[in-house]
Amino acid sequence: MPNASSTAGPSNGATDGSKPTESPRRVAVLGATGSIGRNALSVIEASDGRLQAVALSGHRNFDRLVEQAIRLKPRWVVATDAAAAGRHDWSQLPAGTELLKGPKGLEKVAADAGVDVVLAAIVGSTGLASTLAAIGAKKTVALANKETLVMAGPLVRQALGAAACKGHDELLGGGVARLLPVDSEHSAIFQAMRCGGRDEVERVVLTASGGPFRTWSAESLTQVTVDEALAHPTWNMGPKITIDSATMMNKALEIIEAHWLFDLPADKIEVVIHPQSVVHSMVEYVDGSVMAQLGPPDMRLPIQHALEYPHRRSGPAERLDWTQTHRFEFEPADLDRFPALKLGFECAEAGGTSGAVLNAANESAVEAFLEGDLHFTEIVPACRSILESHTFDSDPTLERLVELDRWARQEVQTWACA
Repeated sequence: MPNASSTAGPSNGATDGSKPTESPRRVAVLGATGSIGRNALSVIEASDGRLQAVALSGHRNFDRLVEQAIRLKPRWVVATDAAAAGRHDWSQLPAGTELLKGPKGLEKVAADAGVDVVLAAIVGSTGLASTLAAIGAKKTVALANKETLVMAGPLVRQALGAAACKGHDELLGGGVARLLPVDSEHSAIFQAMRCGGRDEVERVVLTASGGPFRTWSAESLTQVTVDEALAHPTWNMGPKITIDSATMMNKALEIIEAHWLFDLPADKIEVVIHPQSVVHSMVEYVDGSVMAQLGPPDMRLPIQHALEYPHRRSGPAERLDWTQTHRFEFEPADLDRFPALKLGFECAEAGGTSGAVLNAANESAVEAFLEGDLHFTEIVPACRSILESHTFDSDPTLERLVELDRWARQEVQTWACA
């Protein structure tokens, strides 16, 4: 199975002077009905045939999944909620599209020889197994799922092999499997790291918008409603990720992810508040030079970078308008105001089971908040409580991580009812 840089090579050896044609890069979009998935399909449809969606998955939004399948005619459609899928009418699926039901369908598609790139865009820990399956099958993984590395960073690195993180150009994987970041922040770091050697990096700086409550007082935060928390000032994202941005837990998870992606200790990762969300992150080198990647707050840009890597081509993403005046502001992240950041640094330093517990506790706490069972200001304290009460394991197995994932979710529900 070739890696991403070779799958886009010429498919014919034209010697008659005509331009060689490229074989389409075959993409499995896991999480196609979500925000990242929909943006990915926009990139694929605008690629002039360079990218082909051969698999689409959705959990319960089957009407949208069918509509996407009618439009893109993939080889597979995966409905991960098997029970709900059994009650749905799939008669409108295009001829030649195979329907798979249940999570095992994700693993089947991710490992199939007919897939070149797996876009891992399933929110939460449910995307872990299919990502590991793709890595095991030597695929290129465009990783939009923070939780995979947060929950199981050591296992992912082990699956990628001994060459993981040794070269920033390949990022993870020694030409066997490749992991390319889709998160705008980690994509920015990946791009900026190509300006120097890995041993020349002093630190990386993750930028954060600060969310909708950046200037709110502590007293005002106690009155936050669900609708207010879902109103992000710059990004259009799904509800879980939007709440994570409001609590800054998204940045805590990104700290842990950056630790595993770039093989950096926690003390070489920093966070700054940048309300405009134009500078997506920065890399500072040992000579004091700082390389930043800029772009509009449009997820299609990092998605396309991962899907088309190492090539840069015209795409559907918005462009910055340099005929207008721009002002870019940066301010230090207040760890007291954003206590989730402390958890992120602590978990990046501790490793082991801490990331899995934090991730699961946060997912459950956000769900409880959205359902009205937990207040906004209780999300982070609930996560810290669960994290501090778990039995830490520095070298967990996948089974242990799954067990702790389940335990942490149950503990949050008990915490919310107390």
